[in-house]
Amino acid sequence: MSPRKARRADPFDRGGNRGSSRPVGQFVPGVDQVEEWPDGDWHVRRVTGAGADKVYRCPGCDQEIRPGLPHLVSWPAWSGGENERRHWHTACWRNRVKRGPGRSRY
Repeated sequence: MSPRKARRADPFDRGGNRGSSRPVGQFVPGVDQVEEWPDGDWHVRRVTGAGADKVYRCPGCDQEIRPGLPHLVSWPAWSGGENERRHWHTACWRNRVKRGPGRSRY
């Protein structure tokens, strides 16, 4: 008997098998998605490090988001909400609903 060869995972397999390059339910950078949160519905767009070419200030931690750092952009999902667009660190966005009173959530 010959030793069994290890099967190499196909990075383009979309059938949910190991090695899938984009599992179902994950975000695609640059594509808007609507997220439902206790504070309302939000449009969210992931920004890759290569797509980030300016310095932004995160409203969650009040620190800079440096060029080349992956982050996200969000705005309320209501008419005119795009005027409230903000750039967030990913962790700050996830933790914003836990912030105490007196601090803006966007």
